[in-house]
Amino acid sequence: MTGRLNEKRALITGGASGLGAAIAHMFAAEGARVAISDINLEGAQAMVDQINGEFQGAACAFAHDVADEQSWKDVIAKTDAALGGFNVLVNNAGIGSMASVEDESFEMWKRVMAVDADSVFLGCKYALGVMKHHSPGSIINISSIAGLYAAGNMSAYNAAKAAVWLLSKSVALHCASQGYDIRSNSIHPVFIKTPILDGIGPAIGAQDNDDLYAKLARGIPLRRIGEPADIAYAAVYLASDESKFVTGIELKIDGGMSAQ
Repeated sequence: MTGRLNEKRALITGGASGLGAAIAHMFAAEGARVAISDINLEGAQAMVDQINGEFQGAACAFAHDVADEQSWKDVIAKTDAALGGFNVLVNNAGIGSMASVEDESFEMWKRVMAVDADSVFLGCKYALGVMKHHSPGSIINISSIAGLYAAGNMSAYNAAKAAVWLLSKSVALHCASQGYDIRSNSIHPVFIKTPILDGIGPAIGAQDNDDLYAKLARGIPLRRIGEPADIAYAAVYLASDESKFVTGIELKIDGGMSAQ
């Protein structure tokens, strides 16, 4: 690695596994110090131990319920203290649900909106209070290609990820209007090999993971699904000063799906 994130200090939500873990590891490899937050503290600490085994003192972990306002306040204060301020926020934590508007329960609708959309609002709202004192800064919100293109059986997930998309733009314009040297962008992955796909297999009749990945790849022009590193590379770019003139964009990482 080339030290593209030297002097960067990042808070990454949902960092115990999947995209968050890949982003945290790559950030540390590029010279950043990272705070990993997750509702699964044991998993987050295991990821921190792995990172610190390679990059001594690069990571710390905090328990975090991203749907809870007080939890956000606590984690931001702890990250501020542990890292001496931070200038990168990656809102990555999320859950999925596959159900039409008729089949989705109101309880699950509210849960998906809380974890996938409310969390991003809370993160941006409270992180800016710290980040504006440690600029230049970057907010990276993990949305989804499902936040741009709808499906009949993804009502709650579509709505939540679409909210992340436009909220990211609103935050970008707010920061610019206030003179904050903080950028805000969203990343929109298609299917990536992470645990969030676990609930899709039974819904589409997949026999195992290989069958699941093959079925999902049929609608992607590159005829494969993504790897966590594909998203981590994009996050490194958006966190780095290489993207200092990039704000309010949606970066699609979808193997060409949106080009069809």
